[in-house]
Amino acid sequence: MISIQLQPEYVEQLQAELLAWFRRRHRNLPWRRERDPYRIWVSEVMLQQTRVDTVIPYYERFIRLFPTLEDLARADEAEVLKAWEGLGYYSRARNLLQGVREVCERYGGQVPDTMEEMLSIKGIGPYTAGAILSIAYGKPVPAVDGNVMRVISRLFSIQEDIAKASTRKRIEELVQRLIPPDASSHFNQGLMELGALVCLPRSPACEDCPLQALCQAYRDGNQETLPVKAQKKPPRPVGLAAAVLWWDGKVLIRRRPHEGLLAGLWEFPNVVWEASFDRWRNMSRDEKVFWLIGRLEAIYPFRFEKPRYLMPVRHVFSHIKWDGAVFELAVTPLAEWQCQDERWVSVEELSRHAFPVPYGKVVRTIQRTQPRKS
Repeated sequence: MISIQLQPEYVEQLQAELLAWFRRRHRNLPWRRERDPYRIWVSEVMLQQTRVDTVIPYYERFIRLFPTLEDLARADEAEVLKAWEGLGYYSRARNLLQGVREVCERYGGQVPDTMEEMLSIKGIGPYTAGAILSIAYGKPVPAVDGNVMRVISRLFSIQEDIAKASTRKRIEELVQRLIPPDASSHFNQGLMELGALVCLPRSPACEDCPLQALCQAYRDGNQETLPVKAQKKPPRPVGLAAAVLWWDGKVLIRRRPHEGLLAGLWEFPNVVWEASFDRWRNMSRDEKVFWLIGRLEAIYPFRFEKPRYLMPVRHVFSHIKWDGAVFELAVTPLAEWQCQDERWVSVEELSRHAFPVPYGKVVRTIQRTQPRKS
């Protein structure tokens, strides 16, 4: 149980030291140059589980495409996913789009300024709500992300598992008691920045920390072991074979279902190996393409010819890890065939569709080579 007494002198010193450090050392990030709640919302969604350096060009391009909340609300989902392509965790983009549409419908396009209203919007949880409310509106509410959890855990030597909702809730309550009412934006951003630049997950730079004298973990010498976090189950390896099917100078692509992993994105026809992964790993490429053709013959009325190994396809998700191969095949349709979520496209047209990262690599490989004719 987290039960921490906060002396007024301690709180005042922590606030003063952190705010002074943030004003001196904060990074000049594009979303910090204004207080537009929509743009702060976009940046916070993009920053979830993604490095700042990766987000900056995506954010700047996204804002050029959709400069206002209304612009994004009017956009087609395919257009938004294309702008998000390569950033990963695509459910963030779909939730953001649905969320801004809700704001247009329910709040006349004005991002609400209360916690209750914010939490009612699709895709907005306590952290995103706290970030928008404190940074855009100056509300003294906590914004507790992974960086803040780590900083607070070390400052107060918290031994509870931060993966537990109860621990996170108590840390939020603790941060609430620390926030200066007149400087909530810089205080919350200061905690985040401290975790990003100084209070690192491994080898924290304690000698550069403005809060070193206030840190219980530093005094105890256990900063390297905090925060306490249960080990995640490693992602399950999955065998997969994908096919670049050529016909009349075009390739076949298909849209993934609108629910589940990589929902709504485009991919190449593929099949998943359901048996032992060890068996898959020990199969030769010839065995894999023979198996792939057999599965494809059950789906498409095509004759498959000239199989050729193209490249590996590997990607790690939170719960599974793709380990597969991509093959090129020439095809000849044997019967009339049409499917709503599949289409033949030219190499040039591939760039108009949003592909997840592993298939984006396949697209770039195809674009560097000459199309194969059937």
